[in-house]
Amino acid sequence: MGSLYSEHQTWLHNVRADVKLLGLALLGAGLFLTHRVDLLLFGAVICVSVFASLGRATLAARKLLTSIVVASLLIVAFHAFMQQPMLGVSSALRLLSTALIGVALTLTTRYSDLLDVFERLLSPLTRFGVRVDRIALQLALMLRFVEHFFVLWKRLDDAHRLRTGQPGGLRLLAPLTMQMLVSAKRVADTLELRLGK
Repeated sequence: MGSLYSEHQTWLHNVRADVKLLGLALLGAGLFLTHRVDLLLFGAVICVSVFASLGRATLAARKLLTSIVVASLLIVAFHAFMQQPMLGVSSALRLLSTALIGVALTLTTRYSDLLDVFERLLSPLTRFGVRVDRIALQLALMLRFVEHFFVLWKRLDDAHRLRTGQPGGLRLLAPLTMQMLVSAKRVADTLELRLGK
């Protein structure tokens, strides 16, 4: 499967995966607990600064970043149309902040490191007979497939641009769905061989 993980080493690569996940969780909780625009703006500035500090490692996520910015602008425009401009600004700042930190985590954290963190977090459930390795694997696969979706989308869009000179848009939906199903089948077959079930 394709990955957004960047081999270009940054300072965030050296931060442990559990610390990064904890930071993301605390940031997300903080952003949704406050309604003050000044605090949300401060949080967004910090998130943009962290993302920008990754330098060349962010190049793989250019298209994803564009999508985040466009979605944020659409949210602001919609709420402005509904006579709720400040609600639109708050929602857009929350989306921008959490998305940027989430992408930064994806760019700088290996899949295996995330799997280890999930297994450690879920380990108390083993006392009740729960197979935490399976649950951790499911969580990690979910995150991996979200990442794979964007990698495939970018690859198909780039190919379409080369052929036609225009973005693929909705025309990519059918081939993207087919490729995602093929990837899911491959992963399922591999897991069946390895796990025996």
